[in-house]
Amino acid sequence: MNNETELLGKRFIDLSRQANRKGIVIFSDFLNLNEQNILDSVKKELETSYELFGGYEMAERRVAAFLPADLSYDWTYPISCLKLEPAYPKFAEVLTHRDILGSVMNLGLERGKIGDILCEQNRFYLFCKDNITQYLTDSLSRVKHTVMRLESVSEPATEIVPCFVEKSGIISSNRMDNVIACFCNCSRSEAVKLIMGGKVFVNGKEILHNTYLCKAGDILSVRSYGKYIFDGISGETKKGRIKISYRIYS
Repeated sequence: MNNETELLGKRFIDLSRQANRKGIVIFSDFLNLNEQNILDSVKKELETSYELFGGYEMAERRVAAFLPADLSYDWTYPISCLKLEPAYPKFAEVLTHRDILGSVMNLGLERGKIGDILCEQNRFYLFCKDNITQYLTDSLSRVKHTVMRLESVSEPATEIVPCFVEKSGIISSNRMDNVIACFCNCSRSEAVKLIMGGKVFVNGKEILHNTYLCKAGDILSVRSYGKYIFDGISGETKKGRIKISYRIYS
């Protein structure tokens, strides 16, 4: 464990202790996959249980709620969702996830205050901690040269459907290195480096060995490449290689 990892693990333990001592739910900031993996690694040292949620079912960045054994009140995650779209669509630039995130970060906010950003054509859904919603609404008036309109979405789950691009590929086996090489369009040796370098997560868990066998329904995230759903084996070639189908989060 390096110093940064150790400090974060201690932070999670402290949040759990606070929740247990005060008898209330204590929340973390939004955690990326690596931070969620660190939380999982210290779960035996926690004084409470915990749950993770990012504002919608398939969120990658999620807030941890540390739950004491006896709760006497109902609680909700302190997560808001903002819908962003050009105020004047006719004159709008084509914007990307990177453009939205860059404009948000330029406001001086910590990355942990921001969850996933979902794209739907030139409409975006940004998840954030409740306590910065008003600041974002007041301050995020423009992305690049495009004037933006922001509004809070009270029930984002009814509006948000993650977009996917369906793909297919041919691999020798469903072992992790083969699957990652296919998804990322790289060699198997490069795929192994990604895995061993801690850049591959399956269903939110860090995978550090290439012997993992991918199963239908697995959600794979590869840092700097993207997020994928492995839909499974769809057939076999004449030479005995495996045909697979998968989806890429767009």
